[in-house]
Amino acid sequence: MTQDPERLAVLARIEELERKGIFDQDVEEDPPGETILPGTVDYMQSKLGTKLRAKFAFAAARKFLNKILADGTLRIKDIIGIENLDNLTSGAVITCNHFNALDSFAMQVAYERSSCHKTRKLFRVIREGNYTSFPGFYGKLMRSCNTLPLSSNMATMKEFMDGVEHHLRKGHLVLVYPEQSMWWNYRKPKPMKRGAFVFAAKANVPVVPIFICQEDSKDFGPDGFPIQEMTIFVLKPILPDPTVHPVIASQKLMEQNYEAWKEVYESFYKEKLTYLCGDPFNRPKA
Repeated sequence: MTQDPERLAVLARIEELERKGIFDQDVEEDPPGETILPGTVDYMQSKLGTKLRAKFAFAAARKFLNKILADGTLRIKDIIGIENLDNLTSGAVITCNHFNALDSFAMQVAYERSSCHKTRKLFRVIREGNYTSFPGFYGKLMRSCNTLPLSSNMATMKEFMDGVEHHLRKGHLVLVYPEQSMWWNYRKPKPMKRGAFVFAAKANVPVVPIFICQEDSKDFGPDGFPIQEMTIFVLKPILPDPTVHPVIASQKLMEQNYEAWKEVYESFYKEKLTYLCGDPFNRPKA
């Protein structure tokens, strides 16, 4: 089967960026985004219109999710460690590696598999451009399904931070992709940004690291590449240290999260985690 030239170009860009040690740059041709101004987004999710839009959007998303599970477009082989969501007694920041537009639907499946979905909402932090400029069906979901968009406007970011802290303190879950880039079907954990861990440290809630591993199925998609089967690992919560400044606590959380992801990667794929650039953290080798 012929492989899609656009997908091949994306894979080439991923290899180039990994070789250069640039992990926070997207490789897809995403539409340019408009700036989200203060007062534009209901970050507290408190307005009636916001709730109604979410209700209808989730109904449409559920119909779509059922379809892609049924036709094999999304394949979830196993979910391991769901008890780490079941046993939560507070709000939590959920971190996940980002490698496909559909991995957000995989996270929805994991969330619904856990008993915590009965009492806790799941909010998703998304990039500004996805909220303002993403077209079509996906764009509607980006703007309505309990999403919390980042902004390049500092005043708006204050509203964003207040909203995130509000939901965490209310006992809900906030999903963040801390790598801040989506690399298609990329299997390695990438270095992370500290934002997700600052959220957890400030609200004094745990981080629940989730790492999704992939395997080639025997079936091929229309792009000529094997459809991936996902195994979702829900790892033990990591607690922030409340006795130190949130900046220090967040750094430690981030390092612990990366090590947890790395351990899953090496165990699942049975290979040592290495990068084409060498050490992405520029730390001296042991």
